[in-house]
Amino acid sequence: MAYLLILLPLAMAALTFAAPSNRWRPWLLPVGGAAHLVLVAAALVRSAEVGPITAWDGWLLLDALGKLVLGFISVLFFLCSLYAPSYLAYRSERSNRVICTTLFVGLAMMTLATLAHHLGLMWVAMEATTLASAPSIYFNHNARSLEATWKYLLIGSVGIALALLGSLFLAYSALKNGLESTLLFDQLVRDADQLSVPWLHAAFVLLFIGYGTKMGLAPMHTWKPDAYGEAPGVVGTLLAGGVTSCAFLAILRVYQICRANSEAEAQFAREVMIVMGLLSMAIAAVFMVRQRDFKRMLAYSSVEHMGILVLGIGIGGRVAVYGALLHLLNNGFTKGVLFLSAGNIHRAFGSKLTDHVSGAIHRVPFSGAMFLAGFLAITGSPPFGPFVSEFTIISAAIERGQFIAGGLFLLLLGIIFIGMGSTVLAVVQGNPAEQLETTGFRDRIGTSLPILLFMALVLLLGLYIPPPLDALLNEAAELLR
Repeated sequence: MAYLLILLPLAMAALTFAAPSNRWRPWLLPVGGAAHLVLVAAALVRSAEVGPITAWDGWLLLDALGKLVLGFISVLFFLCSLYAPSYLAYRSERSNRVICTTLFVGLAMMTLATLAHHLGLMWVAMEATTLASAPSIYFNHNARSLEATWKYLLIGSVGIALALLGSLFLAYSALKNGLESTLLFDQLVRDADQLSVPWLHAAFVLLFIGYGTKMGLAPMHTWKPDAYGEAPGVVGTLLAGGVTSCAFLAILRVYQICRANSEAEAQFAREVMIVMGLLSMAIAAVFMVRQRDFKRMLAYSSVEHMGILVLGIGIGGRVAVYGALLHLLNNGFTKGVLFLSAGNIHRAFGSKLTDHVSGAIHRVPFSGAMFLAGFLAITGSPPFGPFVSEFTIISAAIERGQFIAGGLFLLLLGIIFIGMGSTVLAVVQGNPAEQLETTGFRDRIGTSLPILLFMALVLLLGLYIPPPLDALLNEAAELLR
């Protein structure tokens, strides 16, 4: 079954590329997305009944962390695939063969990243997600999207090169102390207490920087504003929710090895994550104040929430880790609301600058309302999911005596709320400028229903966490606390 999870989207990619009709090709996305979701659900049920799903001599294995991230990515992709046909119908003047194909390839590589228990294979999967995503960023075929694509590729390549070097250092940390050199994750965890500490130290730093670049942690985030600002909304959602989550998972794998080595090494890793998490939030806060481009604003929001994820792990303890893993889901689903509604507003006004966009709630009432609701959700307002996960993290910080980190966390959340709110309200409120030429785009069921489903999930996770999900979160948190 592990092979099927990867081969299904690859087969759909080949079928999509071969499909001749520009009109009907996008409808293969929801078909493939639904099939992948069903297969993932079957894999989760089977793993609960008979134990972890494994293949290829342990190189592929579906553990608790993998199940959580894989299930989330499959749901995220399926909801995005529901949006894609209607969006691409508005872009009928442009061929959609490449974007539809690369979306499926990206899904396959994200699936591989969640299953990979060999650090070399995980590295290949992460690099492949970059290569698969780049053509989608260039979908608009203009100078800005070309610049964004090259920046994404170049900065991502530097990050992945550092991650490769870190992987080699990790293998050498075993060889240095007379162990068999390996990149199999389970063997590294089992023999972690015998690894050379200086080389493990260096490996963690390089891997954290490398995969942190893929996450978009500050100061390695510089590709994000351009890539998210120029990519179609559906691509931005998958980047902000899917690719970054896979990179976060890679960091968690390395942290597990540090934790298994010694408490001192785990403490070092947690301190690095606290500093980098707060730095990401601070830089995001600075650039969100008076931000005129509302899609770039969402990129800085992603920088902020990647910081929250690593901050939660850095605080440590089961409660904080549980909150960070729950926030991974909440952030991804809320980004679906924000990126897709922002994409609708962009299409309705033909601009993504607040100088030209105002009164969105009048021109596209549903998208404008969802953009406002998404802002309230992503900034931690109740009763939405991010409030629960952020409150869980801050509670854990106070409980563990991390008062400085907790205080800075709350301060930065307040600054970001004010900065982001000024941009969102400028877009939503007021009246559309009379001199601005209308594009004719209006809310339709195809471009509205996926946003509504994303918002329903965000609200559900703020009011009620289903017992199976709660059990999976607790199981995953036990691996990292």
